[in-house]
Amino acid sequence: MTEKLKVGYIGLGIMGKAMARNILKAGFPLWVHNRSRGAVAELVAEGAVEAFSPREVAEQVDLVITNLPDSPDVEWVALGAEGILEGAHPGLIFVDHSTIKPA
Repeated sequence: MTEKLKVGYIGLGIMGKAMARNILKAGFPLWVHNRSRGAVAELVAEGAVEAFSPREVAEQVDLVITNLPDSPDVEWVALGAEGILEGAHPGLIFVDHSTIKPA
């Protein structure tokens, strides 16, 4: 039997939280990170694992999904200190669902 893809979700606003919840409902192991703790606590109560930085998310998963409010947020989460790039490993997939201006 194959091991399920481990997924990380960063950005748990209205859309992000709903998408992360569907990933959990589909049975995928899920690590979550968000600036505010309310949405994190909800998803942890449903079975997600809290990560304390984007770097920690990247270190633990096969796929990182972000859903952030603005371009500087995406840049900070991906490239900043303790960002996704700091925890990236060979084979890590990064998908950004943020509704922002294209680069």
